[in-house]
Amino acid sequence: MKVAILAGGAGTRLAEETEVKPKPMVEIGGMPIILHIMKHYAHFGFREFAIALGYKGEYIKKYFVDYCSLDGHLKVDLKTGKVDARGGERPDWTVDLVDTGAATLTGGRIKRLASLIGNETFMLTWGDGVSDVNIADLLAFHRAHGKLATMTAVRPPARYGHIEFDGNKVLEFTEKPQTAEGWINGAFFVLEPQVFDYIEGDQTMWEHAPLEGLAREGQLMAYKHEDFWQCMDTLRDKTVLQRLWDTGNPPWKSWE
Repeated sequence: MKVAILAGGAGTRLAEETEVKPKPMVEIGGMPIILHIMKHYAHFGFREFAIALGYKGEYIKKYFVDYCSLDGHLKVDLKTGKVDARGGERPDWTVDLVDTGAATLTGGRIKRLASLIGNETFMLTWGDGVSDVNIADLLAFHRAHGKLATMTAVRPPARYGHIEFDGNKVLEFTEKPQTAEGWINGAFFVLEPQVFDYIEGDQTMWEHAPLEGLAREGQLMAYKHEDFWQCMDTLRDKTVLQRLWDTGNPPWKSWE
């Protein structure tokens, strides 16, 4: 089963980093966030990836072309130009890197992957969000309900402290809790290939007409994930993730 990852957005709210690289290549713990996501899927046995490129896609291409060479030792024969890579990590993955257009919207990027996905169930997520969602349980939930689409619904971390009042009296103050109400789209989808029919073309936003149509027809189910989820939209989000990584036990790290 393939895992599709959207990695083509400009990431304008993280301009401090994304002026020179695409957002999925912004590093947490010295490793691009997209690699954190891929390692999480690989931990559950999903090792075939299709990455939809757009803004600065050449940066991502170069990273994966050089991946094995840069991780480990190299022996270079300057006379012949032969390079022998030894040691380092050699994950058993395949990675399709697909140019989906600089101005293509999210739905269009998904549809451009259709020929790679074929007539099979597939995973889909964004290249800038991490979670400890159990992918095996997510897939089992999807297969049990028999609908075309499963979305992982999450409760995002609140940005500020939560206050409960009785008049002007503070009954309870909780510093930055997970929001008590209000589920949002956390990505980590499982999809049937029929969802491509809901996407008109390059200028279709996946989050608008396709998901709205699937919901209207009773074909969209929510897998409610109560635990850790965090996107990386801003420099503040990056700082939060880096601090969690620096603890030595980041909640999304499922691999050894």
